[in-house]
Amino acid sequence: MPAIEHFWAVVPAGGSGTRLWPLSRSGSPKFLLDLTGSGRSLLQETAARLAPLAGDRLLVVTGARHRDRVVDQLPGLPAGRVLAEPSPRDSMAAIGLAAAVLEREDPEALMGSFAADHVIRHGDAFERAVTLAAEVARDGWLVTIGIEPTHAATAFGYVRQGGALDEHPGAFAVEQFVEKPDADAARSYLDSGDYRWNAGMFVVRPTVLLDLLARWHPELAAALRDLAADLSRLDEVWPTLTRIAIDHAVAEPAAAEGRVATVPADLGWDDIGDFHSLGRVLGDSGLRVLGDATDVVAEASTGVVVPGGGRLVAVVGLDDVVVVDTPDALLVTTRDRAQDVKALVDRLAAQGHADLT
Repeated sequence: MPAIEHFWAVVPAGGSGTRLWPLSRSGSPKFLLDLTGSGRSLLQETAARLAPLAGDRLLVVTGARHRDRVVDQLPGLPAGRVLAEPSPRDSMAAIGLAAAVLEREDPEALMGSFAADHVIRHGDAFERAVTLAAEVARDGWLVTIGIEPTHAATAFGYVRQGGALDEHPGAFAVEQFVEKPDADAARSYLDSGDYRWNAGMFVVRPTVLLDLLARWHPELAAALRDLAADLSRLDEVWPTLTRIAIDHAVAEPAAAEGRVATVPADLGWDDIGDFHSLGRVLGDSGLRVLGDATDVVAEASTGVVVPGGGRLVAVVGLDDVVVVDTPDALLVTTRDRAQDVKALVDRLAAQGHADLT
């Protein structure tokens, strides 16, 4: 499949992955780590996945403290294609800045925004979905790729799918973006067949995205366009930008006005948001080891073990356990309590242990 004409891959590389502590930390977030055992970081996997679609048209938006490591991990990427945020301002500012840069660089550009820290197992299906999404986006739609749900997840937002787009077979209107549901609502979404997981993948013309943003947040849209014209002012202007997610800033109100489409797809997708999902990615049976398996001895146990403390890890008679050993911190929990790791990290920071987080 040839690269899509004028298609640019935008990769927001942010967040600290606190639910994967102590493996992922603010100074070494999950997108810089190999969490699949492939020998490549999630960022490198993402770049490789996008290369057939975008060629060398890749733009990464990351935090200033991570810029050097991003450049090191993507040696073929010109340094100017890494935009470094002085501070976190949420996804709209990051993706909007990339859109403003591309709007100036390539008036015919299409852009697709794909997080640096997600896993996609079905590469061919991903390429087909993005190719169709690009065709729809050329007609002025904001397009999201809706993930076919495999279970009643409460950790993801959802997209409510509407009627088919006659001019684009396989694409549908989006009726509504829905926040993370409770368990009962998630089951009803799954049973209805009308909902897809919202993985935050958007394909759109940069000008369309910024014009939509100008409808509801005109000052933010104008500031991003001004910044793209003079990136030397980034440190000065960035802290003044509105901190808001792209879903709230653009996707939700645009869907209410019938401006958003979705391409549903089964991509084998996972955001590896916690140790429960990490276990799913590594293979949902037995004891999975991420790292050197010779550092682990187990008897009658299941779960996930990440050895990294330079010592042997022994596990006996435990089901669905999570053991993460690092040189300065050891985590022991269960996959069922994986979501609670974030609260532990918050507690460590509040107690003055920010150096460990």
